[in-house]
Amino acid sequence: MSPKEKYAERIKENIDIFRCPICHHPLNVLHLKSLVCPNRHTFDVAKQGYVNMMTRPSNSHYDKKLFEARQNIIRKRNVFALLHQKIAHMLQKEVALDASPVILDAGCGEGSHLQKILAMYNYDTTMAIGLDVAKEGILTAAKNYSNVMWLVGDIANPPLADDSCHVILNILSPANYREFKRILTSDGLVIKVVPRSNYLKEIREAFYTDQDKKTYHNDDIVTLFKQHFHLKHRCSLCYQKRLHQTELMNLVQMTPLTWKADKEALDAFIKQKFTEITIDVDILIGTHKWHKGGKNNGKHKR
Repeated sequence: MSPKEKYAERIKENIDIFRCPICHHPLNVLHLKSLVCPNRHTFDVAKQGYVNMMTRPSNSHYDKKLFEARQNIIRKRNVFALLHQKIAHMLQKEVALDASPVILDAGCGEGSHLQKILAMYNYDTTMAIGLDVAKEGILTAAKNYSNVMWLVGDIANPPLADDSCHVILNILSPANYREFKRILTSDGLVIKVVPRSNYLKEIREAFYTDQDKKTYHNDDIVTLFKQHFHLKHRCSLCYQKRLHQTELMNLVQMTPLTWKADKEALDAFIKQKFTEITIDVDILIGTHKWHKGGKNNGKHKR
């Protein structure tokens, strides 16, 4: 079978997880080529193995070059390896051994964070879904990782059924908590990664002169998270990674922190033989506010 047919077959086996992003009705797989709802809204499976389920044009500024740089930093240089290990350990601890969990990476980019976590989690019965508004990111993901259901879609209108996801990952990405609560199972987990004050501080110091922009605090983000979910755990992680010249080039290409930087400042930063880069994040684990605890049992609540 082709990548397209394999993808469509796997969607077909798990079709109850998905819904039409236009009318919100259930979907069916037609001839291993398309997802179709009763109102005939149709979403074709791309030959690379993904489905574009956007209902409006995307204004994403993230391009192919950025996603290639992200992949080099995340997959090849393993800058976020300690973060991936921490999240994989959390999944092993929090998700029951007899579960067949559906894990959604909401805002997955080119998929490297999710792929690294899945490799460390090493749980064969997991159904993993990567969702991102940027088609170039999902295209890159589909070309490199065939074990995940990749979707071009909006986190404000995810093409997923109510109570369909046991775990939602949201790594250094915007969130839509209303939709997260809709698609999360009653005993599901949201794992959100947010920057702390020293996250990529070397870039802030190199490119910002305004002291307000050099400093960052995540208090508002954490407060908003707690308004929507019960904060079950909060874990801080801080470490440094040495990057060499080529890696520094990839870093400035992938982060929005450098989008408005002038060429002279970019060149000066990249020409360093190496520098230490700081990864400083909070990992927030949330459940529905009315959930009293206990491990995820892996059962859908439809």
